[in-house]
Amino acid sequence: MAQKGVQLDRETFSCSICLDLLKDPVGLTCGHSYCMKCIKAHWDREDQTRIYSCPQCRKTFTPRPELEKNTMLAALVEELKKTGLQAAAADHCYAGPEDVACDSCIGKKLKAFKSCLVCLASFCEKHLQPHYDVPPLKKHQLVEPSKSLQENICSRHDEVKKMFCRTDQQSICYLCSVEEHKGHDTVSAAAERTERQKKLEVSRLNIQQWIQDRQKDVELLQQELKDIHVSADKTVEDSVEMFTQMIHLIQNRSSEVEQQIRTQQETEESRVKELQEKLQQDIRDLERKDAELKQLSDTPDHSQFLHNYPSVSSLSESTHSSSINIRPLRHFEDVTAAVKELRGKLQGVLKDTWTNISLTITQPDVLLSEPEPGPGLEPKTRAGFLKYSRQITLDPNTANGNLLLSEGNRKVTFTHQQRSHPRHPDRFTGQQQVLSRESLTGRCYWEVEWRGLVGVSVAYKNISREGSRDEVLFGYNDKSCALYCFQDSYNFWYNKIYTSISGPQSSRVGVYLDHSAGILSFYSISETMTLLHRVQITFTEPLHAGFYINPDASAELCEVK
Repeated sequence: MAQKGVQLDRETFSCSICLDLLKDPVGLTCGHSYCMKCIKAHWDREDQTRIYSCPQCRKTFTPRPELEKNTMLAALVEELKKTGLQAAAADHCYAGPEDVACDSCIGKKLKAFKSCLVCLASFCEKHLQPHYDVPPLKKHQLVEPSKSLQENICSRHDEVKKMFCRTDQQSICYLCSVEEHKGHDTVSAAAERTERQKKLEVSRLNIQQWIQDRQKDVELLQQELKDIHVSADKTVEDSVEMFTQMIHLIQNRSSEVEQQIRTQQETEESRVKELQEKLQQDIRDLERKDAELKQLSDTPDHSQFLHNYPSVSSLSESTHSSSINIRPLRHFEDVTAAVKELRGKLQGVLKDTWTNISLTITQPDVLLSEPEPGPGLEPKTRAGFLKYSRQITLDPNTANGNLLLSEGNRKVTFTHQQRSHPRHPDRFTGQQQVLSRESLTGRCYWEVEWRGLVGVSVAYKNISREGSRDEVLFGYNDKSCALYCFQDSYNFWYNKIYTSISGPQSSRVGVYLDHSAGILSFYSISETMTLLHRVQITFTEPLHAGFYINPDASAELCEVK
């Protein structure tokens, strides 16, 4: 258990570049530590690209970071050396089952420090020393320990594979080049490596450029996030203030209306009370007169009654009917109606304005274009696919006699009446098929509107035009592949291998081709874009779009925007 703990400590405080204990340790912001000399040498090799990476996690740094010695880590390593870490190093350097062992060690073998591509053997530090001291051995090529050295030996001739056959795309020895590979395009392995190294460097430069572009895009998006945050906060602040002002305005108008109503209420009540007091006085006068009349009526003396009657009679003539007309209770209903009308207008304005505000909020100020997908990657949206759309037309010289082309050679329909096409070596005679006029390389996308039973295909130009079904029919050979569209299902065929496909049914199919990456994808197109099937094939020649058309079926290359 103690040894295992020491071994773990050594691995923890070792540099992953030189595999030795850290010397002048420096720490990167990603958390990994290296010898200062090792990481500087690693970054010196990356000076051309000016993108510096961590050898372990591949995190990139731009510009090149300034390195400072981690004194605490250095002191800890020195302390561990004193406490026995170095003593345990010998046991730790013995080769385990997963390690490359030294081929020169006798008995218990040590871990290999380097492998020699000339000796085709691996050596520990002790047995590697002659490669540093002996002049002929100094010319040998040393690499990191490798278990696959024997793969460099030809199993047939037991010779080092120093040649490369471009015809068969494999490494061979010199004897192979004059025997079974005689007449093939052969070059030295070094020459092929140089050629491919150039392509590799171009690919790396492209990838590094893509990394830089995406880093710039990330920075732009980060700034966009900040701008969105600031703009949203400012807009919320302004809108709250304006809505508050509108609320205050409405509250003020409400208070004014209420005040006017109360003022008018006081005026009307005062008038009514004045009339009411007048009427009360009239009632008192009438009651007094009524009392006088009653007193006269109750007089028992006839002479006295007749004597007082003239004066009382004149009082009765002064009586009159009420002239007060009370209106129905509609004193302030007109105000209510006016406020109700205002509320309706305000609701209408708010509704229309809110629609405009909502559209303004949901419509982005800046449309961020979809980044270019990396090698072997497909776009994420239909708009991304449409960037690679190709204008494709069908070649009349390839059309079978039962096929009718129309719509500027973009639509093909099966006709039962055999057409008298002029003879042409490119014409399909064995199957009702047609190929496009344009050859397809790079990244391409097109869409097909289909009806009936249709095979949507890509094929090499040299596919057979007549002969057996396996030679001619799309998908039944290694020169073509096809998605066959039925009313309720899809089938994919390549080299006579059949694949049943489930997916949403649609009368439109999208086809995406990445020729260099060997990717071919088919999509069901409706309101959404759904992947039906994707294959990866090594394409060795330019491709042509093609159709197989069953009786009473048709297919049309769509105009996509």
